[in-house]
Amino acid sequence: MKLDYLDPIMPPVTEFNKPFWDGCAKRELRLQTCSECAAQWYPEGPCCPSCLSSNFTWKAVSGKGRVWSYVIMHQQYIAAYADETPYVVAMIELDEGPRLYCGIAGSKEKLACDAAVEVTFDNLGERLIPMFRLASG
Repeated sequence: MKLDYLDPIMPPVTEFNKPFWDGCAKRELRLQTCSECAAQWYPEGPCCPSCLSSNFTWKAVSGKGRVWSYVIMHQQYIAAYADETPYVVAMIELDEGPRLYCGIAGSKEKLACDAAVEVTFDNLGERLIPMFRLASG
């Protein structure tokens, strides 16, 4: 697969992460959930990081969390994101525990560490990708 500087960066869909992307297509944020100890994790992996069981399912989660850390990107590295600059890349700690990197949609004026956020989905080419926005209320 050849990357074009003008194309958005999209992670490949594999047999292993397909349940995650299938959830996004339904506007659900899904995590692997251990069938033995109920731990949830991200990114996807072949076994539970808590008990090492390879017995797991994919479950929809609340999509709510808090900003753990973030950076505002002012430099345009990829032409496909020129209209988005400056943009935010944040580490979100989900209410369920796992942390993931995502973009922050919408207003950034009140963005701060520990700000409450909720998942939303953005259409990026051929699929929906998870993003977060400041929680309402």
